[in-house]
Amino acid sequence: MTEILFNKALHVLVKCKDCDDRRSTVRICIELQFNSNPVHRRDLIVRLTDDADLYFLYNLIISEEDFQSLKVQQGLLIDFASFPQKFIDLLDQCITEQGKDNPRFLLQLCCPSTTLGHGPASLNIVETNAFKHLTHLSLKLLHGTDVEIKKFLASCLASVKEEKLLLEQKLRQTEEDLSRQLSYTQQTLSEKSRELDKLRSEWTAQTTSLSSRHSQDMTAEREKALETQTRLQQQNEQLRRELESAHLRNTQQLQDRLAELESSNRDLTEKKYKSDSAIRDLKAKLVGLEEESQRAKQQVLSLRRENGTLDTECHEKERLVNQLHTRVAVLEQEIKDKDQLVLRTKEVLDATQQQKNTVEGNVEGKQLQISKLEATVKSLSEELIKANGIIKKLQGDMKALVGKIKVKNTVTVSQEKLLQETAETLHREQKELQETQQLLRQREEEVSKLKEQLEATVQKLDESREVLKTNENVITWLNKQLNENQLSRKQENAGAFETPPAPSSGAGLRMGSTSHNLVQFHPVVPKPGLSPIEAKEGSPPVHRGQLANKENGEPAGLESKYFERRDDSIPLRGLIPSMHLNRDIPMPSTKPAPPIKSGPPSAPSAYFPG
Repeated sequence: MTEILFNKALHVLVKCKDCDDRRSTVRICIELQFNSNPVHRRDLIVRLTDDADLYFLYNLIISEEDFQSLKVQQGLLIDFASFPQKFIDLLDQCITEQGKDNPRFLLQLCCPSTTLGHGPASLNIVETNAFKHLTHLSLKLLHGTDVEIKKFLASCLASVKEEKLLLEQKLRQTEEDLSRQLSYTQQTLSEKSRELDKLRSEWTAQTTSLSSRHSQDMTAEREKALETQTRLQQQNEQLRRELESAHLRNTQQLQDRLAELESSNRDLTEKKYKSDSAIRDLKAKLVGLEEESQRAKQQVLSLRRENGTLDTECHEKERLVNQLHTRVAVLEQEIKDKDQLVLRTKEVLDATQQQKNTVEGNVEGKQLQISKLEATVKSLSEELIKANGIIKKLQGDMKALVGKIKVKNTVTVSQEKLLQETAETLHREQKELQETQQLLRQREEEVSKLKEQLEATVQKLDESREVLKTNENVITWLNKQLNENQLSRKQENAGAFETPPAPSSGAGLRMGSTSHNLVQFHPVVPKPGLSPIEAKEGSPPVHRGQLANKENGEPAGLESKYFERRDDSIPLRGLIPSMHLNRDIPMPSTKPAPPIKSGPPSAPSAYFPG
């Protein structure tokens, strides 16, 4: 029974007689061997080999009796049980120091002969300090005989064969897993394409219904706005005529009654105090009306500010749409640059381009709708400005009436009536202003809803592009992985430690034929009326993407956990072209794809470009 304690390659300083010192890399293997016959004993085996030179072999077997003499000769303070671990600790110190320019611990292999490999050698572990070179341990090793070298080479060959068998089993199992995962991937992609067709039809129907309903609403609102404008103009004209006629009548009446009032001025002196109190009340009412007018002005200013914020938001949305357009242009340029690597997905890119054009048309339609709504908001703001002019005119009339009241204290009764009529007119105008504000809020809500629909449409477009890019990368990665596995398996089958025979013409022909057995994926355009599986005319029905493995005939694919269905994903139609394994046609002499790092299939996203 043998237990391997240490097996690493170290830098060793080789010293030979009459030769310069040189550095070399030597593999040191430390094993602990247990022998039960005839008695229980333990032997420590130290073996030095060179990975570049298979005939380089030095052995040292230390038993418990030999260790006692070694302990006495070199003044060791440890026993045989702890000697292997201490020896390994010293070697680890040499490993940590070997990268430095002036290492503290150094391994030396000293040979008394002129060349290494023709006699015994000493392995020394030397520590360099400021005073001298201190040798911690010195072991004398014997060069291996022919029998020992053959036995060592046989053990190496047996271990290599065992590793080869394990690698072949692992490769076969990997190919089976990849075949199963590829078939599952193709099924999932076909389901996603069907879901994409269904979603596209639903989205088209919903878009047409929304556009028709929105156009009807816009026409109805436009008619209502026109009716409201004409009605307000008629009311303002009628009010102006009424006020002018009333003013003329009042002036004539005042002139007629001026003589009568001068004669009755003494009688009205007693009523002056009552008139003063009434005037104070009217002044209070006038102050209240002015405050209400000021509040109305503030509301109009706030509405103007909100309108300005809406304008800025619209500009920001337009800028976002422009950025999306530029991003779409960049993506199109990248797709054009990668046409040589993705010829098998040309039809998928065409379908994606059509979908992008439809989405851009929808975005332009939404922009037109937003511009129409902005025009409606501007017209409403103009109406508000006209209403403010009317209010200012009424306020001027009120001030003129107040001046007349101060001059004509005797006509308080008629002026109260006129003020009451003016207050009613102002109340009506405020009511109409509130209705206009409510209509403006409705328009703002409609604009926000349209903006949300536009953002949802843009988000769906981005998700569609991401899903398309992910599916393309998955197909490319699977193709490259299968090609690399096929090439690595052939290289391992061809490579061995045995001496290869001389090449003959028949062998050259066989190598030429095997070089053509590379796996290629050829996209096949399905004919109308046929399924993608039966698209190739004259060929038996084959499942999409099904690959025939040369050794075991199992399909290949990724694990199902990488293709779990997502509720928020948008599948793409036409992404799965039929794939066939071509074993008779040689690989085309095109520019090779960039190498892909090897790794477990649990992280396929690390191999995708972009």
